[in-house]
Amino acid sequence: MWIDEDAFMSGNEAGHVKRGRPQVYSDALIQALLTLKHVYHLTLRAAQGFVQSLRELAFADLPVPNYTTLSRRAQELQVTLPEMSSGEPIHLVVDSTGVKLYGEGEWKVRKHGYSKRRTWRKVHLALDVKTGQIRAALMTHQDVDDASALPGLLAQIPADEPIDTIGGDGAYDTKQCHKVIAGRGATPSIPPREGAKPWSESIPGASWRNKAIDDIARDGRDGRDDWKKHSDYHRRSLIENTMYRYKTLTGNCLSARCIGSQAAEVAIRVGIVNHMATLARPQSVRIS
Repeated sequence: MWIDEDAFMSGNEAGHVKRGRPQVYSDALIQALLTLKHVYHLTLRAAQGFVQSLRELAFADLPVPNYTTLSRRAQELQVTLPEMSSGEPIHLVVDSTGVKLYGEGEWKVRKHGYSKRRTWRKVHLALDVKTGQIRAALMTHQDVDDASALPGLLAQIPADEPIDTIGGDGAYDTKQCHKVIAGRGATPSIPPREGAKPWSESIPGASWRNKAIDDIARDGRDGRDDWKKHSDYHRRSLIENTMYRYKTLTGNCLSARCIGSQAAEVAIRVGIVNHMATLARPQSVRIS
């Protein structure tokens, strides 16, 4: 196991200077310990004991916060996702999935049914298909639609990093989404909805969408399938595989109770999936 030297620094040494009592533990350390918690599916108390064992075995200078400190700091933790850029314009695919909240068990549901207060969260992801890395993640309440979350996802990608294509399903076929995509200088790969009508040319992205509607209508019955093939829409299946890995590797239920902690937990789990994809993704080279 390798631990970054930043984890051994205190909060003030890491640049977090605030009024009041100085921070004893840096954000890097809190994020590292929470990552170990989710990798091994531990409780906060068990994570504290696990890290104490690591300190006794190999890392004598490793500070170990109390489990209550981990819980409190997680509520305002700004998680840093590992960045892996190919140096080329990004081909993004976006989608969302639902995750359960800690609460009712299966026996209670079978016996009495779901309660009216049962709820869940939506996790919105943006995947770079060239590197297999999740470049942006956003957690929202269950009533937030996919189109409303797209601006927040694109805001997490540096403005100076070029984006070539942004793909999504028909839920992103809105004027707001096309405006945001056009603002980043990207080409959409979003199928027009059934019965879609052309937009005015003054609307951002209208020319591309109107052409897609005409191409689908001109080719007849198989027009939509041909359009998907030519626009690389089928690469959107990669985000479906990523969401399956996200739930399989890290679980489909959030353990945190507070909104801030839940958002940090989602981001940390995304970082875990990115690390595992980096380690396991084969480097394929075409030879003929």
